[in-house]
Amino acid sequence: MYSLKRSVLHTSVVAGMLVAASVQAEDINWKMATPWGGGPWLERDAKTFADYANQLTGGEVNIEVFPGGTLGGALRVTNTVKSGVAEISHNYINYDYGTDPTAALLAGHSSGLTPEEFMLWMYEGGGVELYEEFRREEFDVVAFPCSILGTEIFLHSNKKVQTLEDFQGLRLRTSGAWAEIASRLGASTVVMAGSDIYTALDRGVIDAAEWGSPELNKPTGFQDVAQYVILPGVHQSGGFLECEVNVDAWDQLTEAQQEQLRMAGKLSVFDSWLDSSFADLSAFQELEGGPNEIVQLDQSFIDAIYEETRAWEDEKAAENEWFARVLDSQREFKQQMTTWQDYRLPIGVMGR
Repeated sequence: MYSLKRSVLHTSVVAGMLVAASVQAEDINWKMATPWGGGPWLERDAKTFADYANQLTGGEVNIEVFPGGTLGGALRVTNTVKSGVAEISHNYINYDYGTDPTAALLAGHSSGLTPEEFMLWMYEGGGVELYEEFRREEFDVVAFPCSILGTEIFLHSNKKVQTLEDFQGLRLRTSGAWAEIASRLGASTVVMAGSDIYTALDRGVIDAAEWGSPELNKPTGFQDVAQYVILPGVHQSGGFLECEVNVDAWDQLTEAQQEQLRMAGKLSVFDSWLDSSFADLSAFQELEGGPNEIVQLDQSFIDAIYEETRAWEDEKAAENEWFARVLDSQREFKQQMTTWQDYRLPIGVMGR
């Protein structure tokens, strides 16, 4: 479909030549809808993409970023872009899970793909081509990755959870595919807005909640109202945020500008990986040094999660052609990755 394997330098040189060799095009001014009320996904990731888009197009594409709810419903950003209220968005594809469960595979679910594996699959394993084709065919928008999501904390919990038995009847705030899979594993799942989680944990309305990585969870205060921090985040070991573009607005761009926006997305993914990974380090170190008890899941529970996830995947693939296509691609990639540990040293292990 297109190549995303060009170096940043090559792309920048080509962009400069295109601008210099042609008459200056009329500036393009777009509005960017987001679900984000604030925080790093708005202030860092969305605005980083807007900056890269402006730089790579030689100032031809200008994007103004709007917080969630400003240009339409915060969880209906795809509709906002499709209708043309906003030309572009920074979004989480899993908000469209109810329309097509394939969104869970592209957003990240309990599949075991880490952020690094997700980037490899997306840019070298054919994922980005599937992503754009799926969004265009099923939702009538043009979309590509714009941010990487770090590994989440499995639970902030007022109940110690370590085994599958501990998980039975747990009143758990979650959403999307994990709500289905966690229910199959015995939890009592509750879907609620992120703004309601703190109060629900504090008042005992729920026992536990999952939300994000250490960096994202730190300002929520969940650690102040829930004693246990449960790891690892096998329910969401990695994932992506996306940029969506209105089809009519996209078609008005030159091919060079379209490629430059895709490259802006790729650069933003890399930047978000660097920034969020480093921020997660310090945020988790604070958790370790605080009053919370850090709990590691038993391997038998992790194995049960993966087994149930695979059964859920097989059921969805049997009834959804797109789900099956993306799942087959990811499984083939994961099989390739089984030799990674044979020749690459693990990250974070101190030298001997």
